[in-house]
Amino acid sequence: MKGRITRRAFLKEAGLLTAAAALPLGLVNVAWGKKPTDRFTFAYISDCHITQIRGTEFVANFDKGLQRAVLELSFLDPQPDFVVFGGDLAQLGKVAELEHGLEMLKGVTLPIKWVIGEHDYYLDLGEYWQKHISPLHYSFDHKGVHFVVLNSILTDDDWTHNRWPTAEERMHQMARLDNPHGSPFMVKREQLAWLKQDLAKIPRTTPLIVLSHSPLYKIFKPWNFWTDDAEAVQAQLKQFRSVKVFHGHVHQVLYNQLGPITFNAFMATAWPWPYPVTYSQLPNKVPELTVFMNRADPFKERDGTGWGSVQVADGLVHHYELWENSPRTVRSPGAGKRPEDTVYQDPAKRIPPQTHY
Repeated sequence: MKGRITRRAFLKEAGLLTAAAALPLGLVNVAWGKKPTDRFTFAYISDCHITQIRGTEFVANFDKGLQRAVLELSFLDPQPDFVVFGGDLAQLGKVAELEHGLEMLKGVTLPIKWVIGEHDYYLDLGEYWQKHISPLHYSFDHKGVHFVVLNSILTDDDWTHNRWPTAEERMHQMARLDNPHGSPFMVKREQLAWLKQDLAKIPRTTPLIVLSHSPLYKIFKPWNFWTDDAEAVQAQLKQFRSVKVFHGHVHQVLYNQLGPITFNAFMATAWPWPYPVTYSQLPNKVPELTVFMNRADPFKERDGTGWGSVQVADGLVHHYELWENSPRTVRSPGAGKRPEDTVYQDPAKRIPPQTHY
């Protein structure tokens, strides 16, 4: 009698191994608690950018990224406790795009915690999202960990309400990269006040995970890899011993450490962005800690997407499984200590695609 079939063997026999090994999905294993029952996992999917061409026709490549992530979720054993969606389900915030994305996400049988992205928001200012998907900011507790979900993609009121003749024009302006008519992201005063009240309810020793779409620190303003009032958010988070912030938006491997706060970006299901250092005309604040993705072949339509796993205890281990590329592991030894790539942090060990991205 043959032994128990493994997940890998099943996928190989089913002809799904190649697809399932290269899917743009993040898996987070949380182990802050002292008891085995405190351990749990959650999956993370982000930046699908579902794009309507006309009628019921959508950009197939972006659809495939989300479909593959949902497929991978169905084969995880054991199943995670829930899924975090990191924002930018749609490209231009259209109801058709959002509903098409939601239809594909019906394949996820787990609870989903939603983070809104700017591409979901600026057509109707989150009206459809709040009515049919989720609040724009909220918090919840899970097995001893306090989660905070922030809407980090707000901006100046005048830009939002007075600048543009139509909602469609406002959406197109916000969707443009390197747009001189754009406006920086913000959390804003009202939400900061809410955050202060929310965090006041929990002890400073409570494990804290923050979920946002944009990074809650400043990297490159022309591309909105930036949150204008990030320092005000950080000031509140730094009251806690150890804080983990997970975000989407940047479509790349990115990690940073500011005081007790560790920042980790997840990859997109749609496409990868280059790093802002490639835009040499303007200064940038790409974290010196980050070792870039080794894009061996940037002309492959799925290269630079992938999935990962994160183990969170007193330290953090983030494993990136890059699509058709070398896997990466970034370790952070503990609160206040800088994360490091286990292979490539030493510049002498880096390969040309990491320095010529």
